[in-house]
Amino acid sequence: MSPMRWIYLALAIWGTIHPMYYFMSYLSANDWSLGALIDAWYVNDSTTGLTWDLTIAAISLTIWIIAEVAVRRNWVALIAIPATYCIGVSCGLPLYLFLRSKPIT
Repeated sequence: MSPMRWIYLALAIWGTIHPMYYFMSYLSANDWSLGALIDAWYVNDSTTGLTWDLTIAAISLTIWIIAEVAVRRNWVALIAIPATYCIGVSCGLPLYLFLRSKPIT
């Protein structure tokens, strides 16, 4: 495996663990309320802006993944879409780059 693929994989793992630590900490402190977590994303203009920034990035990444999978027929790369929406762009993007950079056989 190339060094760049290792970097993408490491970033995908980091992009899973680091944000999820904060999500889980928040949820455990707030009675596991998903509604409270979502409300916190809109608590002020700064967090609302960041939420929209990540939402637009996630939609853009999804469109890119679908467009490339349709051409490259790398169906396993579609797993990056639920990773993006269930974990975050910090996981979905490097995961997709990792899966996309696999040598075509």
